[in-house]
Amino acid sequence: MPDIRESTLRGDCANCFGLCCVALPFARSADFAVDKSSGEPCRNLREDFRCGIHTRLRTSGFQGCTVYDCFGAGQHVSQVTFGGVSWREAPETARQMYEVFPVVRQLHELLRHLAEALALRASRPLHAELRTALARVEALTRGTPADLEKLDVGPVRAEVNPLLLRTSELVRAAAGAKPKSRRGADLIGKRLRGARLRGADLRGALLIAADLTGADLSLADLIGADLRDADLSGADLTGALFLTQPQLNSARGSASTRLPDGFDRPAHWTS
Repeated sequence: MPDIRESTLRGDCANCFGLCCVALPFARSADFAVDKSSGEPCRNLREDFRCGIHTRLRTSGFQGCTVYDCFGAGQHVSQVTFGGVSWREAPETARQMYEVFPVVRQLHELLRHLAEALALRASRPLHAELRTALARVEALTRGTPADLEKLDVGPVRAEVNPLLLRTSELVRAAAGAKPKSRRGADLIGKRLRGARLRGADLRGALLIAADLTGADLSLADLIGADLRDADLSGADLTGALFLTQPQLNSARGSASTRLPDGFDRPAHWTS
């Protein structure tokens, strides 16, 4: 199995050419103070590819930046795919670099989920298949810029998803109960304070601004769940499956929120 370290799948801005600040577009909104088109450098991007307002993004109207994570795609595209030569040094590569970046981000997100699945004891019956899938996706990330630019991630995701679903079913069986599936459910703004959602299937659920204060979300499958502005204060997310840092960053929480190992408590959460 390829050596997929956690650090490889987390953004390392020091080794990236500021790709999320250039390649991605955004519109003036509650999340962004200005409009920016794809390929246009953010006005806050410095010559060293670092953000000039990184420590005050939220107070400067760039909340959207604080909930983003490239899963390590930025440094991979910068240092591996394009060999450490930036779009400033070689402007002719810029367009292709911007096209490749979101493709690699999707692949790295899949790698993160596969690596998590392999680390779970309950998924042991699937380890051979998971290793094969991880090796295939990792090999795709090492493609040439031309290969990656034309890659359709949809079929790759379609191959991986059934494995992640089977992993989820095996792990959630350890929850003891068989909670009702809420996959893809519209739970926007719902009052779920103290809800018993241990082992729940919340894949793709819309939990925007939901009140999950004190809820038991241990061993819940949260892949693709929209947690924007959801209140996780005092909630228990121990062992939550396929949760990502951007999901947590988009939510609200507190010092009493219990997180799975390996996650950072967002700075904007209450003490």
